[in-house]
Amino acid sequence: MPDLDRLLQAGSRYVQDDVTYVVEPHPLGVLKLPTGRLAAFDPGVTDEEDEPFSVTLAPGDYRVTAWVTVLEKEDREWQRRVAALQLVVRDEPVVSWELALVDSDEPDQLEPGEFFGYGVDTGAGAFADLGVSRLLAEWDSEDFEEAFDPDEFPEEPVPGHFDQVVDEDSGANVIMVESGWGDGYYPTYVGRTESGEVAAFVTDFLVVP
Repeated sequence: MPDLDRLLQAGSRYVQDDVTYVVEPHPLGVLKLPTGRLAAFDPGVTDEEDEPFSVTLAPGDYRVTAWVTVLEKEDREWQRRVAALQLVVRDEPVVSWELALVDSDEPDQLEPGEFFGYGVDTGAGAFADLGVSRLLAEWDSEDFEEAFDPDEFPEEPVPGHFDQVVDEDSGANVIMVESGWGDGYYPTYVGRTESGEVAAFVTDFLVVP
């Protein structure tokens, strides 16, 4: 299990080779979950078989934060990478983390160091209600490019940040960011409070050394 408490700390610094990694939190607004079934996925390759996490939430609005790592070389900013995407469920300290699973996952099959997650093929990761994922799966490439114009994606402060209402009836949106170093396979974790309540979901984009 990664040390997410170490990652989710504003101003934390890590040095590897000649690069310094400095972590910054950036609020991204509110994610609307009409069904409470949270899904994490690459919005460019959604599938009707995508599953929500087994841990469900009460329908409602939840704050989302991007944890951006600023990579510095020779005391100046070199590049920015999104290290993690966090959905805040309650403002209480997290005392334990567990891998976020979907119903089809079989954790007994994992070898030490392995994890379940979602694949990224378009360099982006997102949180949304399962209903939004289902709608996106019906879109063709033109629909997607019209809604998510790459020319509008910012490079800073949060690379690739986009917040788009997908379900006009419910107002449900998708919040997306660039996924760490790009394409890959990324895990999401559930943080729990001392009483066992869910406090957060965090996708780790495996940036911080």
